[in-house]
Amino acid sequence: MQNLTTLLASKTTLDKEQIKNILTLLDKGDTIPFIARYRKELTGGADDEQLRLFHDVYLSAKRLLERKEEILKILTERELLNAGLKSAIESAETMTALEDIYRPYKEKKNTRALTAIKQGLQPLANTLQSAKLSKEAFMAEVKRFVKGEVKDVAQALKGAQDIIAERYAEQPKEREVLRDMVQRHGLIEVKGTKTFQDNGSFKNYKAHSEKVAFIPSHRYLAIRRGEKEKELSVKLTIDSDRYLETLGRYKLKEWMGSSKTYLFDAYKDGFKRLLYPSIEREVASLLKERADRAAIGVFGKNMTQLFMSPPVTGKVLLGADPAYRTGCKLAVIDENGTYLDHAVIYPVPPRDEYEKSRDVVAKLVKKYNIQGVAIGNGTASNETQAFFAKLNNDGLSLPYTVVSEAGASVYSASDIASKEYPDLDVTIRGAISIAGRLRDPMATLVKIDPKSLGIGQYQHDVDQKLLERKLHEGVESLVNAVGVDVNSASASLLSYVAGVGPKVADNIVKHRQSEGSFDSKKALLKVKGLGAKAYEQAAGFMRIREGKSIFDNTGIHPESYATAKALEKYDDINDTKTIAAELGVGELTLKDIIKELAKPGFDPREDLPAIPFKQGLTDISALREGSIVSGVVRNIADFGAFVDIGLKNDGMIHISQMSQKRIAHPLEVLSVNQYLPRIEVISIDMEKNKVGLSLKEV
Repeated sequence: MQNLTTLLASKTTLDKEQIKNILTLLDKGDTIPFIARYRKELTGGADDEQLRLFHDVYLSAKRLLERKEEILKILTERELLNAGLKSAIESAETMTALEDIYRPYKEKKNTRALTAIKQGLQPLANTLQSAKLSKEAFMAEVKRFVKGEVKDVAQALKGAQDIIAERYAEQPKEREVLRDMVQRHGLIEVKGTKTFQDNGSFKNYKAHSEKVAFIPSHRYLAIRRGEKEKELSVKLTIDSDRYLETLGRYKLKEWMGSSKTYLFDAYKDGFKRLLYPSIEREVASLLKERADRAAIGVFGKNMTQLFMSPPVTGKVLLGADPAYRTGCKLAVIDENGTYLDHAVIYPVPPRDEYEKSRDVVAKLVKKYNIQGVAIGNGTASNETQAFFAKLNNDGLSLPYTVVSEAGASVYSASDIASKEYPDLDVTIRGAISIAGRLRDPMATLVKIDPKSLGIGQYQHDVDQKLLERKLHEGVESLVNAVGVDVNSASASLLSYVAGVGPKVADNIVKHRQSEGSFDSKKALLKVKGLGAKAYEQAAGFMRIREGKSIFDNTGIHPESYATAKALEKYDDINDTKTIAAELGVGELTLKDIIKELAKPGFDPREDLPAIPFKQGLTDISALREGSIVSGVVRNIADFGAFVDIGLKNDGMIHISQMSQKRIAHPLEVLSVNQYLPRIEVISIDMEKNKVGLSLKEV
């Protein structure tokens, strides 16, 4: 049996020694962020993403080996295992190939072939499959099997054909050939059902045909949703006549007798009734899995870009959650994100209380020295932006920006929000969340289920367990890459630190509240439930801004403090190879230590372009084709990007309008929250309030 290390070496770019090291670290309970950051010498410097890909391959390889062992055990117990079958099973490189090999030996419930075998028709099936006899001689042979439960010649012939049909449909080679044919040459045929809505979401798919090999993931997910909502019917098709013609040439030999016509009827039945439906389901499942992974990948990249948006530091901010009838909820937070005050104003229809609303905002600005406003992009956002633009025209200098409010209502009604702001109305909690998205996007957004952030495509249609796992891994990687201030971070943020988790995160906050701020990383060991292993995994990612040691405000792991201190004796630290050897530390680790010492407390988000503020407003009636506008990318899908240019609805840049050169995906040139200073308007639909945009000429 092929061992796990050898199998992983064949499926990854890592060598066997690195694979053994990673497996040993995982078995010890080390987390991927910890391994990637603090065990580089053992992994060849593999980063988070590479290690997570390795972990996926590892789990898949492990399942494959476990399934092989299970199948071998079953076949041995049933005395069906021979040398050739054992070799085929051990050589299988994928789960699909393995299950193809095992399929003929699976115990079946009650198939037509199994019924025929119980009726004693297997010898007749063997005779038919040899096809040595003429039609007449074979039918004479069939009469000998008319006995017992077999009432007539037609039943005997059909039973023999059922056995052959199942044998054929279960042959690994036949399945492999047809699977490949469907994947390479098959078509996805889509038609509208009786409940199809001509002007609905799936209007483009009423009569749609596309090759299986080329269908984009987002389109396949859209079609699957239409099928689920019973507006579309979907099937995979191939040129069956051509396939059967090829099958006849391959299966029927010249030396065979005329009974081969009965044999070919059995093959055709096996193809239409058993083999093709099975492969169709398989390929549909593979397409769905591929589409899921692609959609989750896009979602994860969008989330990374959103979470890594630079924080707006050193400013008191106002969060505005717009609405018509119930008013615009305002919340003030200070430079550290601490809630200060709230109010409700009615600057938009139906009340249109401009003066009253202006006075409320002016009073808050004067009292707290507010320096910026975050406006949610939901209902009444455009009118609320117009209100703040008018304030600026009236002499109240208050720059604003628009942030996505997706998930704010989910957060405001959550247990997390109830614990944080037990005495505040849910609507004010939502405004605090909107302000927090400007103050520190990551710290705010970790409190919200990623699926509610409005940055994906078809996120409710994909494999939910895979989505949750991938998004958790993504958030975990981002939080640990940035580092967490242990004296100010919420339990939600702390829970993503390697080795911590929700329960210990709550204990850290409780300890901080009862005992005061942590003055060293070592003090974390006093937290209930945070033992030596959790401390080892988490300590490097924690930050203590004003602690006893400068090292505590860096990404240097406490296990390397002695090395960091020893660097003081070196006047020149450029010769890292020599110094690493002298200090008995890996060179990659030493380089990381030097990098951290150069910028204590460094936040990698600080190097990114700042969030743009504005004071004016875009009016769709003033736009013309050829107008140049600016905007912020709000969401990215496979087919294009949605850009906030100050209108009620986001403008759309189709992938074909993003670059003079052909690109495979919008993420190659754009990112969520990216500011685009020059965008050309190429189409305007006043009735639907939609604007088409382009970057090609600007």
